[in-house]
Amino acid sequence: QVQLVESGGGLVQPGGSLRLFCAASGFTFSSYMMAWFRQAPGKEREFVAAISGIGGWTSYEDSVKGRFTISRDNAQNTAYLQMNSLKPEDTAVYYCARHKYVTSASDYESRESYNYWGRGTQVTVSS
Repeated sequence: QVQLVESGGGLVQPGGSLRLFCAASGFTFSSYMMAWFRQAPGKEREFVAAISGIGGWTSYEDSVKGRFTISRDNAQNTAYLQMNSLKPEDTAVYYCARHKYVTSASDYESRESYNYWGRGTQVTVSS
């Protein structure tokens, strides 16, 4: 069965960096767009970044552009989110998600386009 397992979260000071990992199994990893979403307390889950199956195309939410980098290693069935220059407003639970459809990028910023999710990893940015 499809499994997504996030790791790499933690407590970091403002301006610091973290690298999140999403280990995938149970499907042909390279055939699907992968994305990161985040959810802060009391807020809706929001899109952060997405990457195409082969990794040649990426997209970012405006507030993380230039600070976050999404990547993937299809040989290792793993997606990554490198987060630099972290701010307190980046504090949230970060979720890895797999797009519903093979080779599709339709509505990639919408939660409804993803049908498999990990359990999330907590990122806290605080001094």
